Amino acid sequence: MSTGNSTDRASIIAQAKGLIVSCQAYPGEPLRTPEVTARMCQAVVEGGAKAVRVQGVVDISAARQAVEVPVIGLIKYGHEGVYITPSAAHARACALAGANIVAIDATSRERLGGESFADAVAALHHEFPGVAVMADCGSLDDALKAEDAGADLIGTTLAGYTGEREKTVGPDLELVDLLCEKITTPIIVEGRIHTPQHLAEVFARPIHAACVGTAITHPTTITRWFTEAITQG
Repeated sequence: MSTGNSTDRASIIAQAKGLIVSCQAYPGEPLRTPEVTARMCQAVVEGGAKAVRVQGVVDISAARQAVEVPVIGLIKYGHEGVYITPSAAHARACALAGANIVAIDATSRERLGGESFADAVAALHHEFPGVAVMADCGSLDDALKAEDAGADLIGTTLAGYTGEREKTVGPDLELVDLLCEKITTPIIVEGRIHTPQHLAEVFARPIHAACVGTAITHPTTITRWFTEAITQG
């Protein structure tokens, strides 16, 4: 169990300011091994990433041993509804594996065991005072409630995936603008940031960080973008 406190959380949050890179592979894919995840984390940190986002306790542990930057950990359980760290137990497992920040679904959808997002935040902050919570939100309402619940960071991770907002081609800039206007908790823009121009657009706003995944660390999808361009041409 961590012996840290809220001051440690502030330090971790400060370190994770700028570009965050999500280093995840899907089950059954060639890169889906902790060794590859760890190497990928090292590669993106060498390129300037200020933090990494990693899924699964084994990969979180591997990343924690491979890099010195903050590790944002999560556990995906299930495939529909609330599946990003859906319970306090999953959040604890992330912290025990070495995550400095735990990403948790902060939507209003039904959660495992009837828990609330606020329950997960309270449990994690109580047992691991030095570990921060990133609220993965899909709407302004999610973000406002997550801020009230004590989230340390607000992410736009689920915008376009919960039915509350249209799935935009790039990042949901309208939601980002609403968050910048309505909340004071540090904002992490995540979701469909596929180009450096997208990144420049989000950093033109007063955000804390932005998380890029697919466009940097998922070669299968990147290759598909190019092969589809040939087909369309």
